[in-house]
Amino acid sequence: MIVLLKKTNIDFIRKRFIFFAISGVMIAAGAVSMAVKGVNLGLDFTGGTLLQLRFDKPVATGDIRAALAKAGIETTLQSLDRNAYQVKVKGSQEKVNEVSDKILGAFTANLPGNAFTEEKRDYVGPVVGRDLAKKAVFAFILSFFGIIIYVAFRFSNPVWGAAGVLALMHDVFVAAGALSITNRELDLVIVAALLTIAGYSINDTIVIFDRMRENMRMFPRMPLGQLANTSINETLSRTLITNLTVLTVVAILFVFGGEVINNFAFTMLVGSICGTYSTIAIATPLVYQWDNKGK
Repeated sequence: MIVLLKKTNIDFIRKRFIFFAISGVMIAAGAVSMAVKGVNLGLDFTGGTLLQLRFDKPVATGDIRAALAKAGIETTLQSLDRNAYQVKVKGSQEKVNEVSDKILGAFTANLPGNAFTEEKRDYVGPVVGRDLAKKAVFAFILSFFGIIIYVAFRFSNPVWGAAGVLALMHDVFVAAGALSITNRELDLVIVAALLTIAGYSINDTIVIFDRMRENMRMFPRMPLGQLANTSINETLSRTLITNLTVLTVVAILFVFGGEVINNFAFTMLVGSICGTYSTIAIATPLVYQWDNKGK
């Protein structure tokens, strides 16, 4: 096995209140942004105008985006072929014609010499309605309870399950807060990214919990604080190697992947960093803190 770090002896448990404070600041920043600015919901949640156009000459996606950006139009763009594009803009059904005319004007002004034909003009309803959103929230809650039950059964302690769930909720909320702060759209692709972050976070946490359980069997009299630090340090190299691999791929997608997947890559980048942090600095220290709450 590749070893990134030699044997370390970092006292993570002693620094737990610093970690809790850092997390508190990140969560508070996200919460304030959501309260003040709200969440920038994408077309999947709001619905909007769909305009399909075919150009006489092939036109690059970047030129289409640039023409719309000059007119101040934020869109979801889909290329059908080298000449045809679908342009989707958030908005109400009553503004379909107004928005469509604005898009046509942007292309006329910013893409001279390339005539186009309007093939379709329509209103697209939200893919995610209120009922589906409520079911999604209910599914999230059920999955959290399922994780608590699974971890409680596996490690014979429900506190460990609750700590793991709090850590993954921390990661998901920080990622969502980052989206709000940077005013990035939340659509179904981003929901998939948040779910991926949750799975990634709990998987990493269970690795450390497994090592803690093994050390408990080998050293039954070792204090919990020392045991937690030993377990984190023993798995630190593995954690960093795994997470640096993920971060490298996600960072490449974020920098070179283009605008289409930029929001997804950004969410995964924030979530991956938080997942690494929360495994070491939140989940395990929470187990220790609960066990020593009256001491």
